[in-house]
Amino acid sequence: YVVQNKPPQVSSQELDSFYSLPFSRRVHPLSLSKGKVKAIETVQNSITSHRGCYGECNFCAIATHQGRTVVSRREDSIIKEIEILTKDTEFHGTITDIGGPTANMYGFECSAKEKAGACTDRRCLFPEVCRSLRPDHTRYLNLLRRAKKLPGVKHVFVSSGIRYDLILSDGKSGRGFLKELIENHTSGQLKIAPEHSVDHVLKQMGKPSKKALRDFLREVSLLSSRNGFTIGYFIAAHPGCTIQDMAELKKFVSKEMHYNPEQVQIFTPTPATYSTAMYYTGIASEDGDRIFVEKSASGRREQKDILTKKENLKRESEENIGGTGNKCHNRHRH
Repeated sequence: YVVQNKPPQVSSQELDSFYSLPFSRRVHPLSLSKGKVKAIETVQNSITSHRGCYGECNFCAIATHQGRTVVSRREDSIIKEIEILTKDTEFHGTITDIGGPTANMYGFECSAKEKAGACTDRRCLFPEVCRSLRPDHTRYLNLLRRAKKLPGVKHVFVSSGIRYDLILSDGKSGRGFLKELIENHTSGQLKIAPEHSVDHVLKQMGKPSKKALRDFLREVSLLSSRNGFTIGYFIAAHPGCTIQDMAELKKFVSKEMHYNPEQVQIFTPTPATYSTAMYYTGIASEDGDRIFVEKSASGRREQKDILTKKENLKRESEENIGGTGNKCHNRHRH
């Protein structure tokens, strides 16, 4: 038998109460006695703003243990936690993250889902953002602004992943959020997780289309003049992905994102996910559609190597500038 417990239902008030507890933000002495723990640097000065994720990517298990409904903390509770953090002797003015499984899901949810629970016959974001969701980044923007103004706070960064399809779907405050994210809340480079750029692979992943990624990159290019400012997390050897698909992804990242990827993982089967079912069965849907699955260690490694291979982007850029007028214009605009 396999027993799978449902994700616990937690209210906003309960979530506030959890994070109001007097955590030390230190490595436990027993662990510290074995040596330095590098992982503490990521979370020591970060703030959890919400729980749950309705992204429901096929390879991700978050929805199975945190749920498909996002529960957000109150702004005042988060601000109070930050005020306590600023008094910590190891805090030097930089909040490394205010976010959750997906940062920009904070502060809004589908009203129908909150009343009746998550839909059983559709997803919130796939294949497109559901009309009932109505993304609104207003609360998250207000939270980031309030945090940035607190005494003792020099920088407030967003390190959790962001869903660019949510930004594009928010006609009220999405682009304003993106502008402030780029100008005030990005440390170094803007990180997103497209995972791929070939549409049939994105479909098996449950991720936004290539068009959505292109639209987002276009928006970023209008706000930032730096080539390679936006970098992505990618997956090699996901069920349905071939060597040719990875070559297409490499071409896309080089020409449209202007950098050589390093943050690439080889797909790993994870319990209770759709992608794992695809990996073991070779079947892509309940209709029985069969797909290619790379299972050999050498083939999986080869897919990753295609994407991480170094290329001379400067030379490629110069060649494009010396070519057609369109390419020249695009390069100068970027």
